[in-house]
Amino acid sequence: MKPGIHPDYRHVVFRDRSGDLTFLTRSTVTSEQTIEWEGDTYPVIDVDISSASHPFWTGRGRVVDTEGRVERFRRRYGAET
Repeated sequence: MKPGIHPDYRHVVFRDRSGDLTFLTRSTVTSEQTIEWEGDTYPVIDVDISSASHPFWTGRGRVVDTEGRVERFRRRYGAET
């Protein structure tokens, strides 16, 4: 690898406030905000959605077929049931 062209790969804390989830990982993303994590200070990135708040992972999601897409597909392409 060429020296001096790659971003710093360091520990970063990602925080999902709506799901009350915080985890430490490594990333090249930068942030001006910091957080205290187990006695050390790390940059923190606030995310909108994570596995703690996403409807698919929490089981709160539902499939809404407002236009009858399956029926419309069957009508259009003549699929038999």
